[in-house]
Amino acid sequence: MPGQKGLFISLEGIDGSGKSTQSRRLADWLRGQGRDPVLTREPGGAPGAEDIRRLLVEGDPDRWSPETEILLFTAARRDHLERTIRPALEEGHDVVTDRFADSTRVYQGATRGDLRGLVDQIHEDAIGMEPDLTLILDMDPAIALERGLARQSGEDRFEDFGLPFQQKLRAGFLALAQDYPDRCRVIDANTDPDTIAARISETVAFHLG
Repeated sequence: MPGQKGLFISLEGIDGSGKSTQSRRLADWLRGQGRDPVLTREPGGAPGAEDIRRLLVEGDPDRWSPETEILLFTAARRDHLERTIRPALEEGHDVVTDRFADSTRVYQGATRGDLRGLVDQIHEDAIGMEPDLTLILDMDPAIALERGLARQSGEDRFEDFGLPFQQKLRAGFLALAQDYPDRCRVIDANTDPDTIAARISETVAFHLG
C-alpha cells in the first residue's frame, strides 16, 4: 500500500505451540484481504541473523549463558530489523514474524535468570521498537513439548531443557500479556489449527478496524 506503513505482527508462545504454522496461515489470510505481507522469523529472517540462529538453537542446552544468549539474540534481531523488518514496513508491507523481542524477555529475562532489566535495556538501546500487535499462542506445555520434540528438527536446544522450563515459559508469556495489554492478545491454542487460525484472523481483523 504505497505511502502507508505496514502492520507489524508478532506471534509468540512456548516451543511447539504452532507459531510457524499460524504465522504462515496469517500471512495467507492477509493476502486474501488484498494486503502484501512479508513472512519472517526469529532468530533469523536475514542472512546474518540466520547464521546466528544456528548458534542459538542447536547444540547442548548449556552451550551459552543467559547473558550471552541475550547478546546473540539481540545481534540477530538488529540484523533482522535493518535488512528485513524496517524496509518492508516502510514500503507498506505488513510483517508477520514468528517471534520477536518478547521471546528474549521471557526465555532469557524471566526463565534463565532474573535478567529482565538487562533484556529491556539492551532492547531499548539496540532495537527500539515493538510490534503493533502480538499474538501469544497459549497451550498445555506437556503437549507442546511432545510436539516440538517429535519434529526432530535438530533445532531443539530449548526443548531439551525439559517440561519445567516450558511451564515457566508459559507463565512468562501470560505475565507478558498483562504487562503489555495494549498490544498483546492471548490466543487459546489447545485446539485444532483451523480454529486457531480463525481466532487469529478475527483478532487481526478487529485490530485493522
